[in-house]
Amino acid sequence: MDKLKAKLMSAWNNVKYGWTVKSKTSFNKISPVTVMGHSYLLNSADEVERFRLAFVSRIWLTYRREFPQLEGSTWTTDCGWGCMLRSGQMLLAQGLLVHLMPKDWVWPDAQQLTDVDFEVFRPRSPVRAGGVPIPSFGSPRGSNTPEKSLASDHCPKSGPRKRPECARDRQAEPIHCKLLTWFGDHPPAPFGVHQLVEIGKSSGKKAGDWYGPSIVAHILRKAVAKASVVQNLAVYVAQDCTVYKKDVVRLCDQSLSNTASDPLSQTWKSVIILVPVRLGGEALNPSYIECVKNILKLECCIGIIGGKPKHSLFFIGFQDEQLLYLDPHYCQPVVDVTQVNFSLESFHCNSPKKMPFSRMDPSCTIGFYAKNKKDFESLCSAVSVALSSSKEKYPIFTFVEGQGQDYGLEGHSSNHSGPAAHILPPGKLDKSNDRRNSDESRGGGRSSHVGETNRRLKADHKEGLCCSSGGR
Repeated sequence: MDKLKAKLMSAWNNVKYGWTVKSKTSFNKISPVTVMGHSYLLNSADEVERFRLAFVSRIWLTYRREFPQLEGSTWTTDCGWGCMLRSGQMLLAQGLLVHLMPKDWVWPDAQQLTDVDFEVFRPRSPVRAGGVPIPSFGSPRGSNTPEKSLASDHCPKSGPRKRPECARDRQAEPIHCKLLTWFGDHPPAPFGVHQLVEIGKSSGKKAGDWYGPSIVAHILRKAVAKASVVQNLAVYVAQDCTVYKKDVVRLCDQSLSNTASDPLSQTWKSVIILVPVRLGGEALNPSYIECVKNILKLECCIGIIGGKPKHSLFFIGFQDEQLLYLDPHYCQPVVDVTQVNFSLESFHCNSPKKMPFSRMDPSCTIGFYAKNKKDFESLCSAVSVALSSSKEKYPIFTFVEGQGQDYGLEGHSSNHSGPAAHILPPGKLDKSNDRRNSDESRGGGRSSHVGETNRRLKADHKEGLCCSSGGR
């Protein structure tokens, strides 16, 4: 019965997520668009093309079907339940792009991905600046009919000038291809769904279950620690909305390790910092919107995994009061990444999508990357400034000099009986004794406001973003 149920659910989800609605994305040419710390003012054909290339070059990881059966289950697709895992994969993939690829790398084949037909409009009034259409990157995937331009303030008929191909970007293509194989949908892939589901078992999760952004952060940490394919990179997950600098130094400074025998080897590991937070109660607290914008403006930010209620997304930027995102809710056939010259097209999206900040689920995980010690120090300074822009008394999270208690992934297990994980259980949110216990176990150097911050947090099983009755 379980096998039959899984097959029926898979068939339904394959249909549900196997098509795409043909729709235009709304932008305007007055306000800048921010993508991964870079700003694009879409008032010229060249700027629109720069924005297009920056968007298309992001790694897009979606639902897949017909992959090898997940161990201990009957699932051969993650449709309907794996969207948060896919969003987490995209966050990690962005970190790996920054870690491995040349600075400001652009996928050379992005220019041939689709025929581009831009629409450029000037808002009729500043009040409407957030919702007037301009660029579309061509027809949505799955449509063979080219879209017609709307007649208003068009780009020149010749279209935007193509960006001259950079030899450096072309030379980096083998790394790009290798990186995508690490996210392949087969058991050996170190960051594929099979491995992430296997790692999630230590927190009581299994294929088909709901995953929250906090648990996915710990799964990614453990996956990178376990993998041998990525050199000189560590992942740190913040505790109780606090980044403990001493813990990051201990994780990254290889000179502190007795195993660092080669004096010529690099002494500081690059680091991806993941910070699970909750930006309000049942809905997003509007006071945090400006702070989130300022975080997304930073080059050290590699995105946010979260979404809207019942729908996980990967946020990569914004324009005005709308977030720009990549959506994993599109079911594609599995790609055999073990084949030479496998197609890369399905790993890149040509349809930018936006949604209002007001629809953002308050539970999310924010990602940052620092290449070396100097970058980490700059990151701490820049992010702290961004955090101070919040209108709330307490910031979203904080940096402190001390060291915290390592709960690890197992701290999120439903049957865990040790110290409370980052997100306190629902029944204990407002009890003073739980706040006291949280503060007592926080480790050295913890700032006094974090216990108050914890009172706003929900349990991880409520923070997960469900995309159907099948899971998140």
